[in-house]
Amino acid sequence: SSIVTLLLPFILPANHFGSFLLVVLIIYTCYNIIKYIYFYRLYSLKVIFSKGDNMFQGMKYVYEVYKEKSFSKAAASLFISQPSLSANVKRIENRIGSPIFDRSTKPLQLTEVGEHYIQAIEKIMDIENNLKNFIRDLGDLKTGTLNIGGSNFFSSWVLPSLIADFSQKFPNIQISLVEESSANLSLLLQAGKLDLMIDNCILDEQIFDHYVYQKEHLLLAVPKSYSVNTRLQEYQIPIETIHDGSFLSPEVLSVPLNSFANEPFIILRSDNDTGKRALTICQENNFTPHTIFRLDQQMTAYNIACSGMGITFIGDLLLASAPATSELIFYKLPGKNCNRNVSFYWKKGRYISRAMEEFLKIALPQ
Repeated sequence: SSIVTLLLPFILPANHFGSFLLVVLIIYTCYNIIKYIYFYRLYSLKVIFSKGDNMFQGMKYVYEVYKEKSFSKAAASLFISQPSLSANVKRIENRIGSPIFDRSTKPLQLTEVGEHYIQAIEKIMDIENNLKNFIRDLGDLKTGTLNIGGSNFFSSWVLPSLIADFSQKFPNIQISLVEESSANLSLLLQAGKLDLMIDNCILDEQIFDHYVYQKEHLLLAVPKSYSVNTRLQEYQIPIETIHDGSFLSPEVLSVPLNSFANEPFIILRSDNDTGKRALTICQENNFTPHTIFRLDQQMTAYNIACSGMGITFIGDLLLASAPATSELIFYKLPGKNCNRNVSFYWKKGRYISRAMEEFLKIALPQ
């Protein structure tokens, strides 16, 4: 205030010198405000981290409880007693100054602070994994890991040959294969638990990057015992034309799908890309399928269809890989929704390790 009083006579006259002093005063005031904020934040950080009081020390305990949704299960996974685990988590909550878990719910739920804390842990884990992968790459792939995920079909028929080729070239890389539903695989990939996943679904481009592995085309698989087949013989396609891709020729007719409107269907769940497309294709052909089974895996649907229990939608990639059967008749489907890409996905922004690069080179030769 004393500075303002001294400068006031110079500021009041409407001349260049007064304007100059006004600008100097504004700059000086802003400087003091910024200096105050900086030192206040620095002091706050010192308070948080003084005496080794790091809020992320022991974060593995919190993360295990979050994964297991239970203190007892987390304690068993960590091979420590439950009281010891509870004390460690409580110590971290005291450092933060807020509870991480809502202990009144079963299973355990995160508080708002807990959600942010878990997000921070996952970012730290990503940074740590990226550094580990970078250091391993310096060793020319003499050590390291590669975690790959796929559904039942991809894990059984597509990935084994690719993994075998990779292991032959890089025998010191330890490979983990996770078999799960598409929805669970995408969660594992986002959480950094997987390096790569292969699937025919479409994942969020804001979160994931991908390379296309190959094109896939859905077909209709109908048990040969169904009488509807007798009036649709001109639309039936031999398995050989599926294997060599010639069924894609414009000369091969698509079946009028509403001919099957009264037949039983085996449909995959709506969180599965095949299930979504099957329902959309039926809607485009003006009927809702009579669904007798809702399943998670395309391979299971194929096997049940082979037993004669229902009609299902099957990709040509599966038919090219699975054992041939004489129990099904195949039809080409109408519309664009029967065509899709099979892709390898990874989390956007993560470090692409040399192990990942080399695996993709084998899977996606130029």
